[in-house]
Amino acid sequence: MKVLLFNGSPNAHGCTYTALREVAKTLEKHGIETEIFQIGTQPVAGCIGCRVCHSGAPCVFDDSVNALAARLDEFDAIVVGAPVYYSGPSGQSTAFLDRLFYSASAKLRGKPGAAVVSCRRGGASASYDRLNKYFGISSMPIVTSQYWNQVHGNTPEEVLRDEEGMQTMRTLGENMAWLLKCIEAGKAAGVPAPHREPPLRTNFIR
Repeated sequence: MKVLLFNGSPNAHGCTYTALREVAKTLEKHGIETEIFQIGTQPVAGCIGCRVCHSGAPCVFDDSVNALAARLDEFDAIVVGAPVYYSGPSGQSTAFLDRLFYSASAKLRGKPGAAVVSCRRGGASASYDRLNKYFGISSMPIVTSQYWNQVHGNTPEEVLRDEEGMQTMRTLGENMAWLLKCIEAGKAAGVPAPHREPPLRTNFIR
């Protein structure tokens, strides 16, 4: 089993990374492989709604979004981490995730997902809610912890001193490992995946 940990911060080894690494260490104790994907510092184009990806083609913006989308079959679960900017996840991270989930959500369906946010003081719960929306619309079981998955601090050193936050990350890792093992055991026992009806698309005027 392998879990992707998405670091949506331009700071490769900052506060978000520190939180994700604590989750990863717990998963690794359970024999689960992890990989941290860092978003980098280059601008990320947002989705323009052209729907080219719905024809089976890659996103028209050929960048790291397409590179990661092509690898999603390697992973059994995903943890999405982002820093808080103005009471929301960083724009770079949501631009990336909008395109990734819009173009490749079929590869994530049924896989557990979890959100992690880091902030100095406020905006964590709003950012956490925003990130969880990606999993909810993609038929992904959402993994929780003993509290909302957040850490506080202005530096990695301060995050490490957030004892409750770091414990929350370890509990998240434990819960993710448990769920992955349950899914694996269910498959071995012949438990089928949930039946999925053909999607229905409606709006409020028809």
